[in-house]
Amino acid sequence: MSGLYIERRGSGSVPLVMIHGWAMHGGILHPLAEALDAHCDMYLVDLPGHGRSRDSGIPLDPRACADAIIAATPPAIWLGWSLGGLVATVAALEAPTAVTRLVAVSSTPRFVRGDDWPHGNDPAMVRKLAADLEADYKATVDRFIALEAMGSQDPRAETRRLMAEAYERGEPDPRVLMEGLRLLEDTDLRPRLGELSMPSLWIAGRRDRIVHPAAMRWAAEAAGGRFIELAHAGHAPFIGHAAELAAALTQPTGPHA
Repeated sequence: MSGLYIERRGSGSVPLVMIHGWAMHGGILHPLAEALDAHCDMYLVDLPGHGRSRDSGIPLDPRACADAIIAATPPAIWLGWSLGGLVATVAALEAPTAVTRLVAVSSTPRFVRGDDWPHGNDPAMVRKLAADLEADYKATVDRFIALEAMGSQDPRAETRRLMAEAYERGEPDPRVLMEGLRLLEDTDLRPRLGELSMPSLWIAGRRDRIVHPAAMRWAAEAAGGRFIELAHAGHAPFIGHAAELAAALTQPTGPHA
């Protein structure tokens, strides 16, 4: 079984694992990595079926991904963006000695709305994404990228940048993209957030149209962590707000750092 591609960069001393979102790859996080180069020793992961891990035999299962990453990295801060936040949170829950601090960026413990969860997305949206994937997966990914950029200060420029970089390491595996949608539809980590034993930081973009900031505020409270909302950011705050995001990560934050 082939493993995961993990890019290492940075001249700092603080180990940091970074995990991208659905249909992307680790390179999409380069703006944030550049802002943290002097501070962190970074491990940028390509999840199975994505980027240079496209042919990995590891399933797109949060625990399987977490185990593979843990085997290749030292104990570290784990930062997960969007879908990557589910992987990082599962790692923190199941292997707490490997995760010194959890950082969730535009990531929610439950993606879809429910009777007891008003902060999620309409389940019909996820089902439509799945149907569209079967018909034309590349057009579907492009539409999702445009949705990710909505709400940012310059959505057209952000869309162009995300689309330009999304396929920089090749096209993702459509089968794995479908697995990712099922993860988003089925996963609910809310009952377990109180088990987190390490400090956690939950960073939302106020203009995010995919993950509502209220979901992240709720998660931070449930985890006993810290919540930060970036006033002018959308779903991809590392584009256009990398310095602000890096400052949130590196500033002294007290007992819930």
